[in-house]
Amino acid sequence: MEKKNKRSFRERVIGALLQFFILLFTIGTVYPVLWVFKIAFGSQKGLSLSLSLFPAQPTLENFNHILFEKPFFIWLLNSLIVAAATSVIGIFLAATAGYAFSRFRFPGRTAGLLSFLITQMFPGTLMMIPLYLIVNWLGLLDNLAGLVLVYSTSAIPFSIWMLKGYFDTIPKELEESALIDGASRTLIFYKIILPLAKPALAVTALFSFMTAWNEYILAATFMNRELSYTLPVALRNFVGQFAQDWGLFAAGAILVSIPIVALFFILQKYLVSGLTAGSVKG
Repeated sequence: MEKKNKRSFRERVIGALLQFFILLFTIGTVYPVLWVFKIAFGSQKGLSLSLSLFPAQPTLENFNHILFEKPFFIWLLNSLIVAAATSVIGIFLAATAGYAFSRFRFPGRTAGLLSFLITQMFPGTLMMIPLYLIVNWLGLLDNLAGLVLVYSTSAIPFSIWMLKGYFDTIPKELEESALIDGASRTLIFYKIILPLAKPALAVTALFSFMTAWNEYILAATFMNRELSYTLPVALRNFVGQFAQDWGLFAAGAILVSIPIVALFFILQKYLVSGLTAGSVKG
């Protein structure tokens, strides 16, 4: 009995310490976010050195300035068009290529997969100059189509590997049964494989959307007109070399994060579900 009491006491102490460290890490993670809200709703243009999370004079002036005195909705539309088009094009190409790499055996298959993997080892800035030359040659500078082209091709290698791995987990017996019933490969892909791969498609789409939504360097390089800016480029202009308006920057950062949070909650049911469970019986 005494040993059990000592063991239970030791477990309670360990549990309390774990909860304490989890609380510390949670505070360390949440505090910077709350501090951004404080700057956004404050009246100061500079950074406040106070550790308080409450602004001295709460105001909506920063949000009003961004929404109604800047072309925010044009920037928002630009970002939505670029991110959505990147996701759709990237998902379509990556899904078809990932399925081919998963199900078919053809010359150059291994070399193709390795080449996609190798491209992920190099930083995006390494390709900035050749990409700029290509986009300029195509006449797509200051054009949203140029960004869509660059973002979608950049996201395809990772998306192919991600979808190919998920397609490998889908039982081939489903396709064999459909082939016996007379279904074509195209029908099998669209009616069986894609519905079962919704979780992987959701994660890949979210990744592509977030990458295009948050990217700054290439967008700042290719877009020179104010009305062509995406949101990250527009926000960067609030903090320049000679003037810094951190209140506007913080308010813009909050507004920019809202679509991503909404998209995450919309896709959450697919992110946590396993739709292939129980698909094969016996």
